[in-house]
Amino acid sequence: MNLILLGAQGSGKGTQSALLAQRFGLDPCASGDLLREAMAKGTPAGQQARPYYERGDLVPDELMVGMILERLRGLSDARGIILDGFPRNHAQADVLDARLAEMGQSIARAIYLEVPRALLLERLSGRYICRAHGHVYNIETNPPKTPGICDIDSSELYQRSDDTGEKIQHRLDIFFSETLQLTDYYARQGKLVTVDGTQSIADVNHAILAKLGAA
Repeated sequence: MNLILLGAQGSGKGTQSALLAQRFGLDPCASGDLLREAMAKGTPAGQQARPYYERGDLVPDELMVGMILERLRGLSDARGIILDGFPRNHAQADVLDARLAEMGQSIARAIYLEVPRALLLERLSGRYICRAHGHVYNIETNPPKTPGICDIDSSELYQRSDDTGEKIQHRLDIFFSETLQLTDYYARQGKLVTVDGTQSIADVNHAILAKLGAA
C-alpha cells in the first residue's frame, strides 16, 4: 500500500506520516529527506541529483521519481511508502503514476489534511524542531514537556528560518495556488481522502484510519 499525504506546511503531515507508518508498517518518505539520503548513499538517482542540489536548482521530476522507485525496490519489511512533499503538481503526479505502473504498483490513497490558512499561519509561527532528529513540536498544540528541549532525545529545539514572516506566506501561496490542485487529480481517480486537520493529533489519526477502513 502506497499513500500520499497532501497538505500545506503546518497541516500535520509529518506527525500523521509517522503514526500511519507505525500502524501499517509503511516507510515514511518525505521528499527532502529522500533527496539527502539518496545523495549520502550515492545511489544512481542521488548522484544525478547532486549537481542540481548543489546549484540550488530544483531536481527534475524524473530524478525525484527515480529516488522514490529506488526506495520502493530497497524495502524489506515495509509494505509500502508514505509520500510527503511529492508530487507537488499534476505533471509530477503523472510521472509518478506512470513509473509506478511500470513496477506493477500504484498510489492507493491520497490523504488531504484540510486546514484553513489562518490556522496554518498560527501553527507555523509556533513550530519548533529538534536538532538531532527533526521531531516536530508546536508551542500551542503540541508543546514539549520541557521548554526548548525535545522529549525524545533531549536535543535543542529551534525554529526554521522559513517559519517566519513573509517566507511562511510565500510557502502557503505556492501550496494554495499549485499543490492544492492535486486534490482534484486524485479525486478524479477515486483515491482522495479528505480529513479535517484542525482536530487534535489523535482525532485526525482516527479520522484517517476510519476513512481507510482501518479504525
